[in-house]
Amino acid sequence: MLDYLIKNAVLIDGTGNGPIEANIGIEAETIVFLGNGSPHAKHEINATGLIACPGFIDTHAHSEFTILADGRAEGKLSQGVTTEINGNCGLSAAPLLGEAFERRQTDMNELDIKERWHTFDEYFGLLTKKGIAINFATLCGHGNIRGSVVGYKNTAADKSSMLKMDELLADAMNSGARGLSTGLIYPPGIFSDTAELVGLAKTAKSRDGIYASHMRSEGDRLIESIEETIAIGRESGIPVHISHIKTAGERNWHKADDAISAIEKAQNSGTRVTCDRYPYIASSTDLDTVLPSWVYEGGYQDELNRLKFPDALKKIKTELANKPDSWEKIFVATAVKERNRWMEGESIAAIAAKLEKKPDDTLIEILIDEEVRTSAVFFSMNEDNLRKFLSLPYSMIGSDSSVRSFSGVTSSGKPHPRGFGSFPKIIAQYVRDEKLFSLSEAIKKMTSLPARTFRIERRGLLKTGYFADILLFDYKTIRDTATFKNPFSKPEGIEHVFVNGVHALKHGGFTGSRSGRILK
Repeated sequence: MLDYLIKNAVLIDGTGNGPIEANIGIEAETIVFLGNGSPHAKHEINATGLIACPGFIDTHAHSEFTILADGRAEGKLSQGVTTEINGNCGLSAAPLLGEAFERRQTDMNELDIKERWHTFDEYFGLLTKKGIAINFATLCGHGNIRGSVVGYKNTAADKSSMLKMDELLADAMNSGARGLSTGLIYPPGIFSDTAELVGLAKTAKSRDGIYASHMRSEGDRLIESIEETIAIGRESGIPVHISHIKTAGERNWHKADDAISAIEKAQNSGTRVTCDRYPYIASSTDLDTVLPSWVYEGGYQDELNRLKFPDALKKIKTELANKPDSWEKIFVATAVKERNRWMEGESIAAIAAKLEKKPDDTLIEILIDEEVRTSAVFFSMNEDNLRKFLSLPYSMIGSDSSVRSFSGVTSSGKPHPRGFGSFPKIIAQYVRDEKLFSLSEAIKKMTSLPARTFRIERRGLLKTGYFADILLFDYKTIRDTATFKNPFSKPEGIEHVFVNGVHALKHGGFTGSRSGRILK
């Protein structure tokens, strides 16, 4: 007897093929029946009027710490996400040694994480013990490796350091990491050269990994950064994946076609290149990324000291004055100090006006008072280019967000709404309303394409023998409701979600299940 029979659904199986009408049978963790019959089952769900598809795979997530702090993962589960790819932008849960371990203590403390670990095996053990609501896959962050070996100095990695980094990456992949990620606008990745990345990419390639990169520039040097990413793939032989592809800054909006041409030229020459994107024209990361790169050297305390040192501060302000970014387009997302919470959701320009200070002085004061821990939202993109990137046949959907829940330790601040609305927004706005691509194409971008790209076996399709990660939604009513002012808002139209055969979202309500797995 089946555990569940989902009846009368319209199936979109994740292949890109059109819809069919069929029933779905689940036994334990597996899809065991697809067809028109009605085998006996302990539980039946009448899915008349609903679309059934594979659970969504979030290609670009940052849940290393938040999912350990709160495994409910409500913000993702309520969107229909059943699997995340974590460890992006050079930051993963492990390895954490030396300076890399010390740098992450604040992250853990802010989320009230008591446990400590150094390796992926130790971290995975903690996740398993606590239980998680969705599946967790990860890359190994280059920032972790470099931070653990070289630290946060602006220096090239010597031969001895390269050997140690190679060893850490190999250990990480042997433990289950699926490849190497870089964050080349963040320390310590910003201090690495291309040769270092090629060497590590070869190590990842030898273990069938992928190279995913937050490139050195997504704006003024976008094309050069794409060329570097492609060169790393070509020289190492590894498949490359461009994270959250964009043209940042109005002065760079004209570069989208050239970026696509560079990618497709490389594809035609034999380098495998893919990308992901979230469906918003604002990004989100640390507020201090607006600072010159030399400020980051040495770690948080050294950065903070430079902000307080008159000569360094004068140089910083001079360089900020040469940046054409608008203070009206940079918003505080999450402040760590209670006294600064009023700033959340406000632009630097608006905060400066309220304080009757200049915007650059306001920025520096915020960073000093917050000990450079503030996150921000940056409005720097346009809709036309967003549509171009979303439409690419090799483009996937990644929220670029961490899992959060609607209560508890992860529910503070005004984080980017992409953590609560990315996947429903794709269907509601870009499929149903704008008809940018078909529903079958959209679902493929969110299921089988990332599964194939990141080697996630037996997921991403509605197929017998595959794990029962299944989503049921109402195509007529599905929509995102999260906004920048009110991000903690559930989408509408998501009716049921199964994770490994367990009913995790039932009639839109959370069941409290923790059936997610670590995908190694």
